[in-house]
Amino acid sequence: MTFTVKSPILGFEHIKTAEITEYDEFFVKLSTKDDEASFTMINPYALIKNYGFDIPDYYQELMDINDNSELRVYNIIVVALPLEKSTVNFIAPIVCNMSNMTLSQVVLDSNAYPQYGPAQMMEIFLDNKEV
Repeated sequence: MTFTVKSPILGFEHIKTAEITEYDEFFVKLSTKDDEASFTMINPYALIKNYGFDIPDYYQELMDINDNSELRVYNIIVVALPLEKSTVNFIAPIVCNMSNMTLSQVVLDSNAYPQYGPAQMMEIFLDNKEV
């Protein structure tokens, strides 16, 4: 699945096109078409049952999100061994509009979402999916 990047991935502002490859129901790989960068991402609902946020109007307009849009949300992880020691960036999810194949990294307001952080260890969430 190839996507047009509408709002940059932090630190990788030059990326304009990316491909997502699904590994399983939990993990996907985002590969850039502009260079050799790639990111491992996770379905946040695998870790936090009630993970949620409002997509700011700016991103909704930028990605042409409407009530009929099919959206998928992923979070970038920094993989470590053992896997439970990997960290997840919950405060800046990658939102994919499957309806028009666009994506953006949506940077959330940390004051509005104090429960999410940029580097939260996976092991915290593995036993408590009600977080």
